[in-house]
Amino acid sequence: MKIGKLFAPGGRRVFSFEFFPPKTEAGGAALERTIRELSDLAPAFVSVTYGAGGGARGKTLDIVQWIQREAHITAMAHLTCVGATQEEIGGVLDKLTSAGIENIMALRGDPPAGQDHFVRTEGGFGYANDLISFIRARHGDRVCVGGACYPEGHVECRDLDRDIMNLKRKVDAGLDFIVTQLFFDNRVYFDFVARARAAGITVPIVPGIMPIRNLASVERMTKLGGATIPATLFAELDRCRADDAAVAALGVAHATAQCVELLHGGAPGIHFYTLNQSPATRVILTALKTARLA
Repeated sequence: MKIGKLFAPGGRRVFSFEFFPPKTEAGGAALERTIRELSDLAPAFVSVTYGAGGGARGKTLDIVQWIQREAHITAMAHLTCVGATQEEIGGVLDKLTSAGIENIMALRGDPPAGQDHFVRTEGGFGYANDLISFIRARHGDRVCVGGACYPEGHVECRDLDRDIMNLKRKVDAGLDFIVTQLFFDNRVYFDFVARARAAGITVPIVPGIMPIRNLASVERMTKLGGATIPATLFAELDRCRADDAAVAALGVAHATAQCVELLHGGAPGIHFYTLNQSPATRVILTALKTARLA
């Protein structure tokens, strides 16, 4: 199933989950349990991120194949420009499509650990729009291509107008839909959508939501990704910083409220950053189903 078709006008809202390839066998078993635990919530699709090393890339292919063949859920594989030539990326694409994967999340990718800046591999791509054009030239409409966007601006581009133009280049290269980086203030999303539409971007813009589980962890993520935490929310999180259970409960409550407002405001669905954990996502999506928003 091509994910882009799920966003038909007047169709149902699209709910999806993101996972990452685990580094150990125990992590792999835990991820399998998480996917099985969440499968009864009937996600429209799930995505699997992509590492810079060859082993992680192989795991992405293995996981998306397992998800489609064993869990019977539509899977989307992330694909990045990091550390690979065009020929190598083409080989990965061919393996994915040969395995029946027809949904690709095309990204430039973050710099590998220990590097401050992205460095284009000789013979590779420097920007996501180049990768998207390559995918379209190689596979045409046989695949659905999603991309990323940054409501508060990419960490390497704090000029919001310029960032929107960069996004439009990606969309014009052949994106079917886009998913936002995490954010914690819905005004950021609604303002971003308005600016994107004014720039001529018409594809679905899916909000990406991550329930906060640990304050130190989310502080690192927001620093790396350029997102911000509203002052009132941060103050309450900081007050119960030492109590992980309280932080997690507040994180679920805030994410649930975010989702309700986003859906009432016209968002086409929600993409949950699960961090390979099921409890928070299950609680939130169950609450949305109970409220008949999902």
